[in-house]
Amino acid sequence: MKRTLISALPTDAPAAVLRLLCGACVYDSSCSPEARVYFIEKGRGYYLKTAAKGSLAREAEMGAYFHKKGLAPEVLSYVSDAADWLLTARAEGEDATHTAFLSDPLRLAAVMGETLRSLHETDARDCPVQDRMGEYLALADQNYAKGACDLSLFGEKHPFASAADAHRVLCEGRSLLKNEVLLHGDYCLPNIMLKDFRITSFIDVGNGGVGDRHVDLFWGAWTLWFNLKTDRYRDRFFDAYGRDKVNTDLMRVVAAAEVFG
Repeated sequence: MKRTLISALPTDAPAAVLRLLCGACVYDSSCSPEARVYFIEKGRGYYLKTAAKGSLAREAEMGAYFHKKGLAPEVLSYVSDAADWLLTARAEGEDATHTAFLSDPLRLAAVMGETLRSLHETDARDCPVQDRMGEYLALADQNYAKGACDLSLFGEKHPFASAADAHRVLCEGRSLLKNEVLLHGDYCLPNIMLKDFRITSFIDVGNGGVGDRHVDLFWGAWTLWFNLKTDRYRDRFFDAYGRDKVNTDLMRVVAAAEVFG
């Protein structure tokens, strides 16, 4: 996770946050144009995320839920004013893109699979988001109608000839996607915190909720390909997760949904 030292936190951050973190070293740790993320080096460390008003509400809600399950760092503050501000404790360890983990890809792929299977076996009857697939499919339909489609998600290996082809696959298979497990929702290497190849926390769980396991399986396979520049470790990931639960036909349906964001 990159960190660039900056002079101070933005002055429009919530007053209580500025008081708490006064005098600390601040680093820009952003990796997305949709949000700014700051690492604050004080005590055990903090992360402060800011984005458009209302956009971090679900992340705050699901972050608190994952923390209650022992799966994420504590959510310390969520303020929605002119913009959203989310303050969390620092998660122990390093994210899974650290060279210590990427340098042993077979082990990393196995840990990814085992960790995901454990997450999906978590009792989520008390999860505040019980119909993640309903939201997920509605967003795909809305973006298809608006013409928003990104076939480049798969690099040069386009599994769909066009947006219309992807939407056809989605329509044919959408009824097979079930709300059955606790999803991370963005199961990628930067969102998995490890220490000595053991999971310590999940971060960025705003797309989480009860949904279909193949959403996380899709992103797990994608992130290994994207970060390791090869598909050689995909089978290791699926084997560690458990082939009994991997349906390749459903993987294609999820892929069709994902090109629409």
